[in-house]
Amino acid sequence: MSFQSVYECWLELHLKKSSGENRRRLEQGHGHAEKLFLEKVWYPAFHQLEGLIPEFEIADFRDGTRFLDFVYLKSGLRLAIEIDGFRTHSSEITRWQFSDSLMRQNHLVLDGWKILRFSYDDLKEKPRMCKQLLQQFMGRSLIGNKQDTSADAFLQLEVLRYASQLQHPIRPTDVIDLLKIKKREAQKLLHRMVLNQALLPAGNGTQRIRCYKVNKEQLHTLLFTSL
Repeated sequence: MSFQSVYECWLELHLKKSSGENRRRLEQGHGHAEKLFLEKVWYPAFHQLEGLIPEFEIADFRDGTRFLDFVYLKSGLRLAIEIDGFRTHSSEITRWQFSDSLMRQNHLVLDGWKILRFSYDDLKEKPRMCKQLLQQFMGRSLIGNKQDTSADAFLQLEVLRYASQLQHPIRPTDVIDLLKIKKREAQKLLHRMVLNQALLPAGNGTQRIRCYKVNKEQLHTLLFTSL
């Protein structure tokens, strides 16, 4: 399914759930920068939009409300994603607005949110870098979620997608580079993928497995089954 088809279904779903100011923001057209983030960064990274909520309303630290560009509320994460245009940091904003923006972010952190911010220029000129940063963040945030099976499934799916693109059997060092996790954690993740038959041992070793290959018999099912 193409990105545009997935995006339209996703947006329609959130329009049906929304009301008030949240609905007005979505009905007026999701911003160009926000859609660019989805098309060039999030969707290429994860091949789905499930769990991602646009224009999420939260209580403001000044007893009002504010809207976050995106939040991800799945696999035990409370992630806020903000897309900053050039005007956000230009001379057009006042010193009060700049200080207020920083204080709002501080209060999000105090409330338990993790925050990622991307500039419009980076989304447009360096989407691959943004995608890699997002994948690494997910890997490092979810690897310790041992009680959350959906978090582990998320990581396994990312490793499987990556392994299917490599020209050689995947190794622990590849997983370390992909998710920015420790060697022992990478080895345990690969071992779990062998146990559930997502990966098969590769190479000639029998005592110690050093590399792995994708189990092609299950590849289609595993890649396109939603977490």
